[in-house]
Amino acid sequence: MKGLLSRMLGASLLRAHTFEEVEADPKSLVQAGLVVALACAAIAAASEVQGLQAGVAGRRLVLQVLVAGLLPAVGWLLGSALAYMVGASFLRGPHTATDYREVLRTTGFALSPGILRAFAWLPPAPLGLGIDLAATLWMLVAGVVAVRQALDFGTWAALGTCLSAALLLWLLMWGLSVAPLPA
Repeated sequence: MKGLLSRMLGASLLRAHTFEEVEADPKSLVQAGLVVALACAAIAAASEVQGLQAGVAGRRLVLQVLVAGLLPAVGWLLGSALAYMVGASFLRGPHTATDYREVLRTTGFALSPGILRAFAWLPPAPLGLGIDLAATLWMLVAGVVAVRQALDFGTWAALGTCLSAALLLWLLMWGLSVAPLPA
């Protein structure tokens, strides 16, 4: 099994062979989970610093940090499931042979650039926002490459899969947010 840091670097540099290697190695799911945990910790730490700088305290700060820290993990698990369902069912190519774990492994490593989000708190605000935006866009592009390699099809099909999965994820979250609470 190759080293975690070299795989993270390869995924960050959008190297297709890194994603293929991760896809083929069932043991790399633990590493992918660690990458996601690092990305979650990075944005949670930045969220805490930003909250403290803004004077947020107590339960509100804890909630802000928890939500910021859990969103990447939830997005990874649900987004990967939706990408797998869309890509392996509707946009399936002639060479598509995959399972959910392969998609989880590749998309987990696609969150490698998310570690840079630890610096999203840096002043001035446009710098921190720029770092957060750049890291987020970088993760999205890496996600398309990860889906392309996991599902063994072209870039346009991977982009369509990711956009469809994102739309489905948004609809799911929107639906949950407007659903009436039980009495």
